[in-house]
Amino acid sequence: MSPEARKLARQLLDRLDGQTESPTTAGAPAPHAATAANRPARGHGAATSPRPTVHRTPNRPTRQRSRTQLTDLPQVQESLARDKELTDGLAAVNRPSPYYRCHEGPNGATIQLDNREFINYSSYNYLGLANHPRLIAAANEALDSYGTTSGATRIVSGNITLHHELEALLAETYDVDDATTVGSGYLTNATVIGFVLGENDLAVCDSLVHNSIVTGTQWAGCQRLQFRHNDPESLDTLLTRTRSHFERAMVILEGVYSMDGDYVALPEMIEVARRHDAFVMIDEAHSFGVLGERGRGIRELFDLPGDAVDIWMGTLSKALANHGGFIAGNRDFIHACRMSAPGMSLYAAGLTPATAAGTIEAIRVIADEPERLQRLRANSERFLDGAKAAGFDVGPAHGTPIIPVMIGSTHKAVQAAVLLADAGINVNPIAYPAVAEREARLRFFLSSEHTTEMIDHTLKLLTEISAVL
Repeated sequence: MSPEARKLARQLLDRLDGQTESPTTAGAPAPHAATAANRPARGHGAATSPRPTVHRTPNRPTRQRSRTQLTDLPQVQESLARDKELTDGLAAVNRPSPYYRCHEGPNGATIQLDNREFINYSSYNYLGLANHPRLIAAANEALDSYGTTSGATRIVSGNITLHHELEALLAETYDVDDATTVGSGYLTNATVIGFVLGENDLAVCDSLVHNSIVTGTQWAGCQRLQFRHNDPESLDTLLTRTRSHFERAMVILEGVYSMDGDYVALPEMIEVARRHDAFVMIDEAHSFGVLGERGRGIRELFDLPGDAVDIWMGTLSKALANHGGFIAGNRDFIHACRMSAPGMSLYAAGLTPATAAGTIEAIRVIADEPERLQRLRANSERFLDGAKAAGFDVGPAHGTPIIPVMIGSTHKAVQAAVLLADAGINVNPIAYPAVAEREARLRFFLSSEHTTEMIDHTLKLLTEISAVL
């Protein structure tokens, strides 16, 4: 940058901060008045269209204004105010915030926090695979072979054999043509919805779908409507009223709902969607590896063919103990997503070699060690039955590894979590804005590695704390 251009940039920044006069009124050249000396030369590949001209009335005083700060944004202020209220309340009783705490070691059925061991119910590690020797060995071998990264975006130069192996394994699991993986589960949902739907289309969502699905509908620019949670009749009523007003429609569901722990009435939902000529997409983040006789998800639970659903979506960060997401389905559709859907293989790096190898091994371990799934189910049922027997409101939980215990307010939910932490139990409160204020809760994630003694001890403490609250 030339000294003249640097001086002009400084004047413009100072003007935005309200620290100097307008460069125009101070006698400096107007920003658009580039001279032959400082105008960039045009060459091969340079833009040829002229710069837009800014018309100003000479010598008109420029209105001064202070520079807007990011911390002035209302959403930032609201978030900071909520956090301050929480931390001030906890500081008054000498307790740490339950959020974003650093732990040592694997995030399993027990966890090390602040040099103490806790019984842990705040991990997606449903099958205890996060520190499984086979997964660690597979990840280490991939690191030795490929290094830490797959390179660039996959469409350019970032493909490795492990990507193809994993995607073939996922396609086989769902009995479909093909699958593709993505570096983020959240991004998987947002991207595929944004790719499929447009401004003349309709997304019909269960009222409890994940925020990533809501984001996808915003990226698509489509209309998004909600039906009552897990209610096929409500879905039918909504589609009957609205379907004819849109070119395409897609019904979007979850296998297991992450806040309530119940699973979708999938066959009934599919029947309604097909009657109204709507695509069906299902998010299996919390159901793959958990439902079905072999842990193959909601499709196996209901014994459905692979083409019963148009888009099978899942994440690698829950039962599979890794990171990222995937979609599975029709070969041509998956290929189009790879080539043209921003955020999948286009403009986004592929899975790291260690992640791809670890996920492949996780799928194999689930098949080789079915006792893990059996223990998980037994633990989930024991906790759910015990919570109900103690009189707790567990919402619509079905006995999946997600069991909410409704507390009723943010203040009480945080207080309950703090008291449990004092007793060596790590469970996170879920409060507004993640759920409605009146539905604040403790959300327990069960693992195959919890023992019956851990579960019974937790329920006993929870009952005692509930009486205090």
